[in-house]
Amino acid sequence: MAELAATAERPPGRRWAWAQSTTGELVAEFLGTFVLILFGDGSVAMVVAALNQSGRGAAAFLAQADWLIIAWGWGFGVAFGVWVAGGISGAHLNPAVTLAFAVRRKFAWRKVASYWVAQVVGAFVAAAVVYFNYRSAINALDSATHVTKGTLQSIGTYSIFATFPAKYFHGWTGPFFDQVLGTALLVGLILAVVDEYNAPVKSNLAPLIIGFIVVAIGLSFGANAGYAINPARDFGPRIWALIAGWKSIAFPGDYGNVNTYFWIPIIGPFVGAVIGAVIYDFGIRKVLIARGATPDPEMVEKGVDSIDEPQTETERS
Repeated sequence: MAELAATAERPPGRRWAWAQSTTGELVAEFLGTFVLILFGDGSVAMVVAALNQSGRGAAAFLAQADWLIIAWGWGFGVAFGVWVAGGISGAHLNPAVTLAFAVRRKFAWRKVASYWVAQVVGAFVAAAVVYFNYRSAINALDSATHVTKGTLQSIGTYSIFATFPAKYFHGWTGPFFDQVLGTALLVGLILAVVDEYNAPVKSNLAPLIIGFIVVAIGLSFGANAGYAINPARDFGPRIWALIAGWKSIAFPGDYGNVNTYFWIPIIGPFVGAVIGAVIYDFGIRKVLIARGATPDPEMVEKGVDSIDEPQTETERS
């Protein structure tokens, strides 16, 4: 009977060493980011090329409501990506979030670079999958509009994969500030959602609320620069767009009004993430602690602190 009880308590499946190490976290980050980009880029592909070329919609961006499809596509992508990876890696899915957690929480600096690589690779692979799924629609749209891929006129189809600045900008400062602001909002609100000292979201609804945060940013701050607010979300698909033929439109990102744009959706989010985390901690978290707030017992019991620094089974023991 003792042997049967022990067997019943043992989790099913084989315990591979890689799954209990940082490698398991990197696989989770890869898959979570892959899901995020799959839904996000997929929603843009629907609006830009698939709906109108399939006969299921009018011309691309004919109505402002098309932006709702994109905003909700990215929001759901983030929510599903966090649900996929959250139990293993904490579901950063964003190098800027990883940096903020290393700076302001207890996430291990030794893991930062490897998380970044997993996130960028996940985004790159997802962009490739979206391209191969929608390449017939993209080619049909280019043919119908007499657009040559890689020219300025091909920014529309390129935008399925990565971001670009609005035409009213004539320098890097406007888009850069936009990325700093958007990412500061993202990270500050994520910290509010998961802060065990505040009013954290429970019942495993945090991924959905984080998705709503992304929807809100897209609806409120999306037009200036496409609200990348995630270096991996922009850089991985941008590299794929370069390989797929969008040339300098993809990399280094030459759009006429702003050129060599690629660094803005990378550096801007890194700066914004740290600013957002510092402001939240100074204005809310430290105030809560100073006023005698204690960690939510339910969140502590569920190991919410592991969001800051995921631990392997060996480390926990």
